[in-house]
Amino acid sequence: MSFHRNLSNIVGWRSPRKIVVIESDDWGSIRMPSTKVFEELTALGVDLTSGEGYRYNRFDSLATVDDLSALFELLASYQGRDGKPPVFTAVSVVANPDFDKIRGCNYQEYYYEPFTETLTRYPGCQGSFDLWKEGIQKGLFVPQFHGREHLNVNEWLRLLQKGHKQIHCAFDRGLWEINLGTDEERVSLQAAFDLVSKDEISYQKSVIMEGLNLFEQLHGYKAKLFVPPNGPFSSCLEEVAAEKGISFMSTAKIHREPPGSGQANKSFRWLGKKNSYGQRYITRNCFFEPSSPGRDWVDSCLNEISIAFRWHKPAVISSHRVNYIGALDPSNRENGLYQLKSLLEAIIRRWPEVEFMSSEQLGEIISEVV
Repeated sequence: MSFHRNLSNIVGWRSPRKIVVIESDDWGSIRMPSTKVFEELTALGVDLTSGEGYRYNRFDSLATVDDLSALFELLASYQGRDGKPPVFTAVSVVANPDFDKIRGCNYQEYYYEPFTETLTRYPGCQGSFDLWKEGIQKGLFVPQFHGREHLNVNEWLRLLQKGHKQIHCAFDRGLWEINLGTDEERVSLQAAFDLVSKDEISYQKSVIMEGLNLFEQLHGYKAKLFVPPNGPFSSCLEEVAAEKGISFMSTAKIHREPPGSGQANKSFRWLGKKNSYGQRYITRNCFFEPSSPGRDWVDSCLNEISIAFRWHKPAVISSHRVNYIGALDPSNRENGLYQLKSLLEAIIRRWPEVEFMSSEQLGEIISEVV
């Protein structure tokens, strides 16, 4: 593992500065509405426990006021060499399905609502968007673009129209993501930009345009970073993202095109690489997922940061929202924040010259010198 981590950090933009970026995915997106829904679906035989999806189904939901307050309080209690606190680049969606309207047209059309409307119906979330704005103002929380919604709309509608029993059980309780198994599911429902054929690309372009327009409407500024959900993403979509103001794309270092896209199967990307639309890639090289069992996440993340700094690279940490959510199980939030506290203290102690910044700030620095 250490060999591959070192190898993956060799190519790309370098700097002697000790820069730490935290990219946190999934903000704004629905997941499990309540423990009651989890128990009902489990009783109905819906598989919510297989694989990596278990921790999301068990712990992840929209962030409450309590979740955000606790996270921001922790971030504000630390600072880097320049006096600035750690900041979450909150990779977020701007919409969720409007279940009532979709049901009302017998699943023949898709409708969505801004995530701010979804928040008003979730217990403890009514004041959450005010906390988002406060986090932005204090430099603790910087939303960027994850997509219009964290959902492959076309695949979901196909399954609903076919009358898929478990999908309908989930739909009736306000969620979509369940484990369908590889024999049934052609694309992951969470992979918003995966596709079956090139015919879907036109629709995906409209999703990006509508999503970025809504992002600006909600937040009052244009998104600069785009992190496609769950990886699959046709490179031909980068053009429309660039036209809408996206300057930085976050993808895997080995990017594989969706099989239905008709594009070259594989391409290599590295920190600072520029594509044909002038966008620069920002790649992650550290991982911190304390809600996932079986690993000392503080120790492993510190090791990855050390390797990044050894090669004069910024540490770009991937850490999903699920790690900091307590709406379904408060102990999950307590564990995530405790481990984040330990990580931040260790970073500052080991590298007192550390600078915390957002992904956009890192991208701007890279753009100045590359």
